[in-house]
Amino acid sequence: MALASGFPAALAQALKDFKCTGHPDIPWSEQIVGCSSAIASGKLADKDLAEAFNDRGRADLATGAVDRAIADYDQAIRLNPNYVTAYTDRGNVYAAKGYLDHAIADYDQAIRLNPNYATAYIARGAAYQVKNDPDRAIADADKAIQLDPGNAFALSNRGFAYQAKGEIDRAMADYGRAIELKPNYAQALLNRGTAYAAAGDQDRAIADYSAVIQINPNYVAAFVDRGIAYQAKDELDRAIADFDQAIQLDPKAARAFANRGSVYEDKGDLDRAIADFDQAIRLDPKAAPAFANRALAYEAKGDLDRAIADDTEAIQLAPTNAIAYFNRGNAYSAKGDLDHAIADYDQATQLNPMLTTAFINRGAAYVAKKDYDRAIADDDKAIQLNPNLAVALNNRGRAFLAKKEYDRAITDYDQAIRLKPDYANALYWRGKAKQAKGDVAGGNADIGAAQKIDPNVSSH
Repeated sequence: MALASGFPAALAQALKDFKCTGHPDIPWSEQIVGCSSAIASGKLADKDLAEAFNDRGRADLATGAVDRAIADYDQAIRLNPNYVTAYTDRGNVYAAKGYLDHAIADYDQAIRLNPNYATAYIARGAAYQVKNDPDRAIADADKAIQLDPGNAFALSNRGFAYQAKGEIDRAMADYGRAIELKPNYAQALLNRGTAYAAAGDQDRAIADYSAVIQINPNYVAAFVDRGIAYQAKDELDRAIADFDQAIQLDPKAARAFANRGSVYEDKGDLDRAIADFDQAIRLDPKAAPAFANRALAYEAKGDLDRAIADDTEAIQLAPTNAIAYFNRGNAYSAKGDLDHAIADYDQATQLNPMLTTAFINRGAAYVAKKDYDRAIADDDKAIQLNPNLAVALNNRGRAFLAKKEYDRAITDYDQAIRLKPDYANALYWRGKAKQAKGDVAGGNADIGAAQKIDPNVSSH
């Protein structure tokens, strides 16, 4: 990258004669040989030699020799401590290895040396985004855009940071502008697709993912994300086809296996689902969603101990995931271990006070323990969060019935049936409440209606 670094055109030509440019205009493997020849030639010194090391570092990185790339950048900086792009390039390698603090330190130095270097701001902002600091990411993207208003990369990165903050409209605006500036910018299209998907507009998401695939038919993430969007639309066969293609392109794509397993789970093919989750976990042992979804498959197969073990692993990997606690609570409840179930529902509701199903299921566990007042309190909370939850009204009716508060029970069953006229369970237990009050005919009518809907209702 001689010209961008401020080196004279003569040096750029000399390095090109050695097949050492730091650009993809010459195969990277040839550049490693060429740059090495330039370094060993004795014709370069100090800053010129630094340029050759930096260009070889880029070739090393492109061929996967990450540690050698860092060593070359180190040497370039030693020869020329003011070499701005060497700091940025080394920062990029550190970022790729996950050493974000080292990367940011290098970007900081590049910016100190050249406060108008937009590329360093873009790279530092991306590192801050990976560190889950979207505000700093936005600040760096703002500066890059101020320095270079037509920089599509800075706009896309800022859009991604806005998306992380939940500011979808701002994210969409930035993605749209980036795509206007660079119509074949696959990453911006992919990011906009994920924003559409997050907003529930799966059709537009699919259109963006399809555009990415048209630009780059080997873009694994685009197939995975489009598969997820098809799954959200309940187009399960299309989803599987996309995950299949992702896996064909990259047999180590853990995310593709995990999501294909989720689709097989939706289709009721639990053995295939488990096989895919197994493979996802082999490829990525820290994939908490794969453990959580495999737990659901084991629970559906009645293997509650394995389900609990997987939920426990998912919780260890993602301790703030309320759903994992909720799912483990359900597995404990199915085993009849109500105290452990309630403890998990407690944790789930603390992590997510809006998780209505956790209040409902904890209430059902309290009913099973004959702790009716606590059950009613949980159903109250669920109904407060969503007044149209027929199941919460039905469950609260059961608690009132157990307490022999028949009128309150009937009122809840009435409301549950208004919301869900074919709710056999609510009809049946309203019939029982009416009978307990002495309205035998009304009770028999409700029970008969319930049994027409579900002949096995009395066993629920």
